[in-house]
Amino acid sequence: MMNITITGASGFLGQKLAHALLSTNELTDKSGSPSRVEHLTLLDVVNPSKEISNDPRVTILTGDITDHSLLEKAISVSTDSIFHFAAIVSAGAEKDFDLGMSVNLDATRAILDICRGHETKPKLIFASSCAAFGGDMPSIIADMTARTPQTSYGTQKVIGELLVNDYSRKGFVDGRALRFPTSSGAPRQTK
Repeated sequence: MMNITITGASGFLGQKLAHALLSTNELTDKSGSPSRVEHLTLLDVVNPSKEISNDPRVTILTGDITDHSLLEKAISVSTDSIFHFAAIVSAGAEKDFDLGMSVNLDATRAILDICRGHETKPKLIFASSCAAFGGDMPSIIADMTARTPQTSYGTQKVIGELLVNDYSRKGFVDGRALRFPTSSGAPRQTK
């Protein structure tokens, strides 16, 4: 049985994933076998759709991802997989540098450190972006294509990828970074 946390759960990707997990009721576990979804913890600044939040397997946590105590509630020692989709995207990260750094970089590191502290090596899927590449890109981006971000958002995503790689290398998480070409998120509420 799998306990799964999704950050950015009310955004486009988070809601699609939550719906798919609840519908299929299955995710591949650490051993590579299909395992039943026991529980989803959904974290975002706004609530997801009622269809998702009314499912008895779902816990909704609403608040700021930079709140360390909220992250600790979202990622317990029993969490098997984390899908980290929360972000301040391109224009927002350019407009408010500090907000981009705190959400895109500091929260990512906090999630990784919580996982490290649990010593359970959960699977972590980090939503990166093609913004990791800047300027003229080749028609095919290979693993060895240089990352040359030209925005704060792209830089924050590259650093996140490198942190996921290093925490995986050290055995703290079983991490993967996925570079999405574009994504849409829920509007961020500011204080």
